[in-house]
Amino acid sequence: NCNATQAPPVTRAEIDALFKKLQAADCQFNRNGSWYSGLQAQSHLTQKLEYFENKDMIKTTEDFITHAASVSSSSGKAYLVKCGNTPATESKIWLQEQLNILRGSK
Repeated sequence: NCNATQAPPVTRAEIDALFKKLQAADCQFNRNGSWYSGLQAQSHLTQKLEYFENKDMIKTTEDFITHAASVSSSSGKAYLVKCGNTPATESKIWLQEQLNILRGSK
């Protein structure tokens, strides 16, 4: 697809770092009532990322969180993240917190 517009490199780097956190922190990802590993979540969210990139909707990491990583496109239900023994949190909140930590540690 020659018309695909990838997110800016800095945005892609932040998204990759968020995926690493999702996998490293013993986290699970809930999509439509089922729990998935961080790796399975990354696979699903990468497909959604590329879909929204093709529509030229991903300029910032916040765009990715809002459009691709917050709710199911099919059901409209919020995604959840659960790490270790912590209670499940909406993915939008968890990802934004991780992004803030990431940016603060630079």
